Amino acid sequence: MAIHMTKLMHAKQILRHSKLFANQAASASTHVPKGYFAVYVGESQKRRFIVPISFLNQPSFQKLLSIAEEEFGFSHPMGGLTIPCREEIFVNLTSSLL
Repeated sequence: MAIHMTKLMHAKQILRHSKLFANQAASASTHVPKGYFAVYVGESQKRRFIVPISFLNQPSFQKLLSIAEEEFGFSHPMGGLTIPCREEIFVNLTSSLL
């Protein structure tokens, strides 16, 4: 029973963080708070996410950056860092880093 409750609480926490990222992504503002940076995520339709700079130290996030480097080099069509993966994958990965 305790294991089931722990998984449920963890799932709720992930959803809460996912909503935070979605709300930040939905913002039309170009402002990025200190300690964060903007990335564009998606395969065809790109969506803007604001993520903490601390993610840059995480091996799983560095893997996404390597994929972006292979795909785009230093030329990012959105004008900012573009990560070519599905939004669901990005949200799941970043939720686990929080």
